[in-house]
Amino acid sequence: MYQDKTIVCRDCNQEFVFTAGEQEFYASKGFENEPSRCPACRSARKQRQGSGNREMHTAICADCGREAQVPFAPNPERPVYCRDCYASRKDKASNW
Repeated sequence: MYQDKTIVCRDCNQEFVFTAGEQEFYASKGFENEPSRCPACRSARKQRQGSGNREMHTAICADCGREAQVPFAPNPERPVYCRDCYASRKDKASNW
């Protein structure tokens, strides 16, 4: 049903093969778009995203008053919670 397909990577402009097996896997997961990056560029992109190079910001937890590090710039008009307080609030909300 599926046939190997040659695609040009949008990052390195090298051709790569989107195999019939990969196409079947994508379809089984409900993915509608073909990959636009070769396996090497996909892997490099995942490493960059998961490497923890986020800028962290200091905030004061609205519940317990402890200092917390968050990956976004806190807005003084909205409460910010430390990891523990956020988790307990999330647990309580899911039990409603």
